[in-house]
Amino acid sequence: MSRIDLLPDAGPVLSLRHALYRAGRSYKGGVTALAFAMVIDNDALQKKLKLDEERRWLTPDELEEVIRLTADPRLLDALVRPAGAVWYKPTPVPATKEALKAVGQLLHESGKFVSCMQDGVDDAVWETHEVAVLEKRGMDVIREVLGIMTGARQAMEDRDNG
Repeated sequence: MSRIDLLPDAGPVLSLRHALYRAGRSYKGGVTALAFAMVIDNDALQKKLKLDEERRWLTPDELEEVIRLTADPRLLDALVRPAGAVWYKPTPVPATKEALKAVGQLLHESGKFVSCMQDGVDDAVWETHEVAVLEKRGMDVIREVLGIMTGARQAMEDRDNG
């Protein structure tokens, strides 16, 4: 088994096959540990996550297990991007002054990023990489804001129930 990473850095957006490859390799202990957690033969999983394998593919149940066990954001992005959707894992962030400032900073950085993308606006031709980065930043902002909303709701419910 090769320990060489065969996938060059593809930027913020990966195809589903590449995202599965990355999720398997990034899992704590690698694909071997993932196969053990899934109770599946290591060699079979290695082949199913291989980049150039067209004959073998994960079954729907195996795919679900890989998603559940890895919870890899790149994999989640690759799964929902074709539908034009944004995934969100409800992770409460305390709705504090600091958290709101952090969102403000994230929005500020995203705003600077968008304003510096004059090339796409000036020539009215958006390149694939420009749109991919723009979408990634937008999804990050959405997740951050939803996290604060979840934290605020949780704090309110804790107060009401406690």
